[in-house]
Amino acid sequence: MKIISTYSVKIKHYNRIFRDTVSIYRNAVDFFIQVCLEKWDTLSSITGNVFQQQFIEKLCHTTKGNVAVYDFDSMFYKMPSYLRRGAISEAIGKVSSYKSSLLNWKENPAGRQPSAPKAGFVFPSLYRTVMYNQTGDYTARIKVYIRNTWDWITVDLRKSDMDYINRWCNSRKKCAPTLQKRGKEWFLDFPFEENVKLNDTDVTDQTIVAVDLGINTAATVSVMCSDGTILGRHFCKLSKETDHLSHSINRIKKAQRYGNYKTPRLWAKAKGINHDIAVKTANFIMDVAVRYNADVIVFEHLGKMAKSAARKSRNSKCGAVRKCSPSLPIRLTDYP
Repeated sequence: MKIISTYSVKIKHYNRIFRDTVSIYRNAVDFFIQVCLEKWDTLSSITGNVFQQQFIEKLCHTTKGNVAVYDFDSMFYKMPSYLRRGAISEAIGKVSSYKSSLLNWKENPAGRQPSAPKAGFVFPSLYRTVMYNQTGDYTARIKVYIRNTWDWITVDLRKSDMDYINRWCNSRKKCAPTLQKRGKEWFLDFPFEENVKLNDTDVTDQTIVAVDLGINTAATVSVMCSDGTILGRHFCKLSKETDHLSHSINRIKKAQRYGNYKTPRLWAKAKGINHDIAVKTANFIMDVAVRYNADVIVFEHLGKMAKSAARKSRNSKCGAVRKCSPSLPIRLTDYP
């Protein structure tokens, strides 16, 4: 089984310098989306992502032996070839998804018609040797659009992030990073690929960890066999963190009561506490699974009716309760 996990590394000392690079990339994706929509009949008949990419590139990029139909080169002067091909792949994927959704809507016209695809908030991938080079343990060179041209700059990477990657990800295949922005900070997201062999345990011999994410307790974990025999039951009670979250929500409620609707610092604190609850709950579940050598972890499926019932039962006094419901970013293979 192939598993892909992503780790973010913070870029230090830089902020606005990457805006032009991302803006140009998104404009290029929008340009290729329009080309894909116009040539979709021909493009859809081509099999293979590489051949589809080459077809669109020939229509837009002029070379010694090829004359482009669309004037891409003059609009995006000296755009790196790998970045251009990444934009083409992004555009093909968006148009393909749009056409598939549109076909499903025509067969069953429920709801609104799917809207035309746009680049949206996509970010560029920095392919190795041509867009990204690791120059040291905590430094790297990346190619960005700066001073009206594409040039290399040296960036400092956060030491704790790189040390974590070097410690836990040496056995995995390191793929090309993606330039990402979260809040006011910029990151390099490194995907890691690995092949994991799953246990061939028979279904009747498997140990199951069933997780119930609750409101009064962060999680109720039951360990059982396939025949229903309970091997253990554990409760994740984060009372201290829950009290902190409730206190932060009450502070937001009090501020909104007097007309102060924009409280970014209070919201940041509440979201930070909520994220801490999610991480601790995930670690608790993984500890139980490792202790019993479990084969499967099963979570409850919350449908639309369950979500509506949960919202009503919480009796939220402000919107903070709904926005701060904990989410669990669990990766089974990332547990050290």
